[in-house]
Amino acid sequence: TSQPDPKLLIASLVRILFSPQLKPKKILLLYLSTSPLLLQAKHLPHLLLTVRLDFRFSQTHLRGSGTSLVSGSALINRGFKMESFFSRSTSVVAKLSFLALWIVFLISSSSFTCTEAYDALDPEGNITMKWDVMSWTPDGYVAVVTMFNFQKYRHIQSPGWTLGWKWAKKEVIWSMVGAQTTEQGDCSKYKGNIPHCCKKDPTVVDLLPGTPYNQQIANCCKGGVMNSWVQDPATAASSFQISVGAAGTTNKTVRVPRNFTLMGPGPGYTCGPAKIVRPTKFVTTDTRRTTQAMMTWNITCTYSQFLAQRTPTCCVSLSSFYNETIVGCPTCACGCQNNRTESGACLDPDTPHLASVVSPPTKKGVILPPLVQCTRHMCPIRVHWHVKQNYKEYWRVKITITNFNYRLNYTQWNLVAQHPNLDNITQIFSFNYKSLTPYAGLNDTAMLWGVKFYNDFLSEAGPLGNVQSEILFRKDLSTFTFEKGWAFPRRIYFNGDNCVMPPPDSYPFLPNGAFRPKFSFIAAVILPVLVFFFFSA
Repeated sequence: TSQPDPKLLIASLVRILFSPQLKPKKILLLYLSTSPLLLQAKHLPHLLLTVRLDFRFSQTHLRGSGTSLVSGSALINRGFKMESFFSRSTSVVAKLSFLALWIVFLISSSSFTCTEAYDALDPEGNITMKWDVMSWTPDGYVAVVTMFNFQKYRHIQSPGWTLGWKWAKKEVIWSMVGAQTTEQGDCSKYKGNIPHCCKKDPTVVDLLPGTPYNQQIANCCKGGVMNSWVQDPATAASSFQISVGAAGTTNKTVRVPRNFTLMGPGPGYTCGPAKIVRPTKFVTTDTRRTTQAMMTWNITCTYSQFLAQRTPTCCVSLSSFYNETIVGCPTCACGCQNNRTESGACLDPDTPHLASVVSPPTKKGVILPPLVQCTRHMCPIRVHWHVKQNYKEYWRVKITITNFNYRLNYTQWNLVAQHPNLDNITQIFSFNYKSLTPYAGLNDTAMLWGVKFYNDFLSEAGPLGNVQSEILFRKDLSTFTFEKGWAFPRRIYFNGDNCVMPPPDSYPFLPNGAFRPKFSFIAAVILPVLVFFFFSA
């Protein structure tokens, strides 16, 4: 491509620099894009003098920059200052280019969108809250709030979700069905009927199973536990009813709450602002009538493992029948901790009176901190992938999940694995299985979870703190191999958290001269031909 005319370039540059509509970001980006040409322009000062500045400039302030563009003789002075600036040595210009690049980075970083919540295997996973105003009251409204867990493999386990927000005005909660606030707040100005909660920023939790029926609504009272969408869609929602007072009584006077927070049960979720959408429509049980909410707004919350905890929560170990090496989890994969029975500590399984240390006498309602078994990796969960057997047309893998947490049981656990051969599973034993296709045409991801009432409960650390299963794969002779770690997973998730994999160079390797399936296939074809010619000769 031909180089641009330097005269036209500088003329355009000067006109743009003095434009009142130009923002500081564009000035810096323009400088960066033209700086290589400025370095090559040997007669740049003379070009600046020949540029006609034949248009008017009014005194204008650039937004947010505190910089003024002036008219009259000051413009001529600025032109000479620019000539002096561009006549400096190329080294100075290079330094200024680096400085401009740094400033552009600082300015533009303020407008970047955080992508920590993005999950490559579940790109559209989120928890969506639907707030439906069902009826108006003399001083507010009655609404039904429903949370849908649209995450494929991330669920909310016990002790369940905790929802919070901040009222836009001076609203109060007169009553709730299917949930309750953790604090009532200061309701001293009310006489007679006392509101359920008067706090500006209420915190709501689900009711426990066994709640009286007159305090329940559909999809409530499960202790805040919500299953993942793939695992059990019927239990992937949670609802409660709320009666709000001191609020607007029409669509124009109601103000949506703000600053929503969701704990599930710990940190990790980030909620966006409430957005008013089309009112939800409801179909009666006989499907002959449709009603709709007075007003509806949605809140979307996404999960980030980086916000949930500082360190990983699981790791992966590997082994195979063709190599005696057992590749354990990486050292300190989930952090290195001291052998002390304090918060964030570990416990040796050979400790005397182990049970009394794990469950010491405490006051009612006190939650003990996590306590994991002292291991080299220090992870609460270890997933072991063992390449067990090789057949003519199939190969078998054994998966074992071990719990090293003394104070936590995992209910409704699930495992997500990524491997090229997961698109051709022949049989899986004692686990449920669902193929995940995060992207069209890509079927290398599978979700596994326990069979209900059999092994869907992963017990705390100890002799019963593990579950295991085997998977039988059918070979694809065009891709199957035991070489270069192909038989091991690319990625493992446990309960939605990415597990730490061993480094690829440590995978169990195929010994030299070992049996390779592709050679057996060739032999199976050539050997009968040789035998036929030998006996027919």
